Amino acid sequence: MMKFKPNQTRTYDGEGFKRRAACVCFKNEKEDEVLLVSSSRHPDQWIVPGGGMEPEEEPCGAAVREVYEEAGVKGRLGRLLGIFEQNKDSKHRTYVYTLMVTETLEDWEDSVNIGRKRKWFKVDEAIRVLQSHKPVHAEYLRRLTNSCVPVCSPTNGKTPSSQVMDNNTPHCVVCSTQGSANR
Repeated sequence: MMKFKPNQTRTYDGEGFKRRAACVCFKNEKEDEVLLVSSSRHPDQWIVPGGGMEPEEEPCGAAVREVYEEAGVKGRLGRLLGIFEQNKDSKHRTYVYTLMVTETLEDWEDSVNIGRKRKWFKVDEAIRVLQSHKPVHAEYLRRLTNSCVPVCSPTNGKTPSSQVMDNNTPHCVVCSTQGSANR
């Protein structure tokens, strides 16, 4: 299903969840610093870069595109941290990947068009910053230590396993590592 909005087409899965993709962007292989961007709606708040998937777009492609548009970085796509569902305020299902930043643009689409900022945070600091206004984004970072090691392909034909945490945290579907392909 699709819904049109100025400047974008929203896509939904069969259960009515908005299809989204995001990347937790790392400064180095230690994965101890992550890049957050200012929110377009609340410029004084930080978020993990991500957004809606276009029709026919694969989650991994959408994640890389969103990071390029919102954070002005390019890099090497890593593992799938999970598929996070947010039900409370809006029905979103977000595929969250890791990305090792290899190139940082001086000017990028959202910095020029809407004045978006970006900033590097230590992981524990980023969790604290996100917890109050974007707890699902904080959960992405908490998931780092429990994530799949190889890159996961959402279209590899394997059925993901579901894991429900508790009522206060998002539902996360963890990827299957069988038959994964590097991208």
